[in-house]
Amino acid sequence: MKKLLYIVAAMIVMAACSREGKFELSGTIAGSGDSTALVLEQSSDGLWYIVDTVRTTGDGEFQIKVLSPRFPAIYRLRTIDGQQICFPIDSLEHIVVNTALERFGVDYELSGSDDAVRMMNIDKKAMTFATTDTANGDFVAWKDALAHDIAAEPLSMSSYYAINKWVGGKPLFDPSDSRDIRIIGAVANSFNEYRKQDPRTAYLVNLLLDAQHRRQAATAPATPIEVTETALLPIKLQDYRALSHDLQEVATGNRVVLLNFTMYDRPFSPALNRVINEVYESHHSKGFEVYQVSLDTDAVLWRQAAQNLPWITVYEPDGVNSRVVSSYAVDHVPTSFIIVNGELVARIDDATEIKAELLKRL
Repeated sequence: MKKLLYIVAAMIVMAACSREGKFELSGTIAGSGDSTALVLEQSSDGLWYIVDTVRTTGDGEFQIKVLSPRFPAIYRLRTIDGQQICFPIDSLEHIVVNTALERFGVDYELSGSDDAVRMMNIDKKAMTFATTDTANGDFVAWKDALAHDIAAEPLSMSSYYAINKWVGGKPLFDPSDSRDIRIIGAVANSFNEYRKQDPRTAYLVNLLLDAQHRRQAATAPATPIEVTETALLPIKLQDYRALSHDLQEVATGNRVVLLNFTMYDRPFSPALNRVINEVYESHHSKGFEVYQVSLDTDAVLWRQAAQNLPWITVYEPDGVNSRVVSSYAVDHVPTSFIIVNGELVARIDDATEIKAELLKRL
């Protein structure tokens, strides 16, 4: 019995230490050389941020060792021109990539992790169906098989990846589809039961609840609705200098305004602000403004971050429980709205769409 306790204790220590260790990514990129740069990025709330960079040797080999994530995460290795290979990392894994530079991200092999191989196969299949009708028999058969795999291993990162995958401009698993929502629910419920602290859990639960609400609304009896014009919902909060900023006044004085609800202490924040800054630097002089509402619980952290940002950054002291959050139906961060000539014209729940949606209107 004592020996068993020692073994269990050792396993717990090893598990704890694994999160403080490093994972390794290595491989060979045929056709590359000393001048070929590769970028390793990690996904956070739909955005990517750089973890490390490396250059291949003369024979195309490379190796990267970086700290393991606190929770299982999705990474990608990409070339400077944007070709990418995605893979999951749990702890101390060693993922091996073999491909050729001219076929990078299209024809490649991953090894070292069963889940990485699953994700590779998902991406390869998705590429073959990129221009296929979703009613195509082969596509339906693949999706059914994939749904079976997800239901069998809902906690795997490849399952999380699959339910967020888009193929041919459409979600592979559509939250508005009654069959697909069951697969999404299997992943969301498993994360909520076994990984409550995982930052992806809240997103999955919100995704499931929102899908369920939309389906209920779609099946509810139709009732006449009187359409009336409504003014922009008021927000008047202070920046780090204690100066008040009225959203309605900002919207009146600028042709396009991005209203962004965020938290600076979240991992996605630096990457999100870089995206916003790209648009801000190019279009601020042409009548574009950002009204960014922080819902952070740590006011000191918010103040330190806000001082380094060029746009309007205000603080909501009541955080996620505020009237403002409720009035704009913000159920996750980041959530953004585009205001054109004083009117709300778009809501953006997917942070990766912010830049494209803004550029349509600038």
